[in-house]
Amino acid sequence: MNKTNITLKQGMIALVITVAALIVGFGLPSWQFLITVALAKGLVALGVVLLLRSGLASFGQGLYYCIGAYGVGMAMNYLDWRETVILLPFAAACAALLAWVLGFLLARYRDIFFAMLSLALSMIMYGLLVRNPSLGGSDGFNVHAPSFMWGAFAETLSRPGVFVLTVVLVGFVLWAMQGFLRSRAGRLGPAIKDNEIRVEYLGASAYRNIHLSYVLAAALAGLGGALSSLSIGHVDPELAFWTTSGEFIFIAVLGGTRNAYAPFLGALSLELIRTLAYQYAPNTWQIVMGVSMLALIVFLPGGLISILNRRNAAATSNDSSSPTGARS
Repeated sequence: MNKTNITLKQGMIALVITVAALIVGFGLPSWQFLITVALAKGLVALGVVLLLRSGLASFGQGLYYCIGAYGVGMAMNYLDWRETVILLPFAAACAALLAWVLGFLLARYRDIFFAMLSLALSMIMYGLLVRNPSLGGSDGFNVHAPSFMWGAFAETLSRPGVFVLTVVLVGFVLWAMQGFLRSRAGRLGPAIKDNEIRVEYLGASAYRNIHLSYVLAAALAGLGGALSSLSIGHVDPELAFWTTSGEFIFIAVLGGTRNAYAPFLGALSLELIRTLAYQYAPNTWQIVMGVSMLALIVFLPGGLISILNRRNAAATSNDSSSPTGARS
């Protein structure tokens, strides 16, 4: 299968997922907020997957998630920017710019050193925001409803509008990131994880590739933070706290790291289990959620996406062993 056919196939898969999410959201309006928040977190987890594929665990993606969310809120309050078409790229660009600067330092480290440095940077941002009364301190501040296409469709973008925007945007990101993972830069990640020295001997730069992945992961986190702030309508320093970054790591591990779809599957599963556990076991929902997550990790160590991979492998095995699939 050539590159064009693969690109078209991935585009069709992303389109089917987008349409399915829209149908579920409008068929079950009460789920729109859950899906929106889950997809926003899935964007951040997708960036975490990029780094995990290179053998790096970032416990500081909450920093860029927070930058994206606060960037939208501050642009609205101080610059009077209301247009979503401007706010979302602005949030992603702010996060990517900061990551580009910090990446010159972080890309030199590996293993626990990378994880701890990323965590420290995120906690520095948390401390700065908590002690900044002009940004609401520990309480944060509210984010107003934005406009879309300069009011061509509606004066402000409602929550269903944010839902549609998020689903469509995530569908495009899925298609683009699947292409990136199949590109030379995307394939270098697992190679760096397996043997970084051999990658260098073959003429590729592990440092540059990790720096690129780190910036791209930050841009995805900034975009996720922006969408989350528009959906929730509020931002606070907890977005940069270590527990938020840990949740993104957990989502990435829960979904799997084989492709771009896995983090979103993990995010949706986590939000669904959390919501149902809180609804039906309000006094013990943390225990129910913990047991459920533990069971998933124990029985599916490759992540939820491994279920689909097993089915595909079984189908391929059956086709090759059947008489019609055998060579004459």
